[in-house]
Amino acid sequence: MTHDAHSERTRTFSWQDPLLSASAAPDLSGLEFLRAMARGVYPPPPVMHALDYTLTEDDIEDGRVTFRLTPREFHYNPIGSVHGGVYATLLDSALGCAVHTKLPAGTGYTTVDLAVKYLRPLRVGQGPVRAVGEVISVSRQVATAHARLLDEQDRLYAHATTTCLLLRP
Repeated sequence: MTHDAHSERTRTFSWQDPLLSASAAPDLSGLEFLRAMARGVYPPPPVMHALDYTLTEDDIEDGRVTFRLTPREFHYNPIGSVHGGVYATLLDSALGCAVHTKLPAGTGYTTVDLAVKYLRPLRVGQGPVRAVGEVISVSRQVATAHARLLDEQDRLYAHATTTCLLLRP
């Protein structure tokens, strides 16, 4: 298959100041904050616009968060499938936000590690996928979670685990 070397594509997107959300986060529990963001009270982080993935209020539960993405050409790596960094970003978002749902107001977190296992390629035309993150454990200083990247038929494309350091006031 040959392609026109000059076949150029463009994509534009916009976002709001991410510090609007960041400044509100300490005053709400993680669950309250994420639900408010999904309702549009606070803007989502710019990375969600850059990669075109979504979060709805129905996708947020105590200890469980689901992000959704439809593979697009702009997600591709040089060999014609979705770049592993897109998988990792989706899974990391689901993992971190699942942990966030378990945290009280004023408590933050940061990722200590992220381990991703890639199982099959994603390509344009395969339909939407979802990254489902679930908390395994939350202690005073550390939280752990696991996530799965699944298509509409529940086929597994990747899975991941994380450890997050909790930042208590």
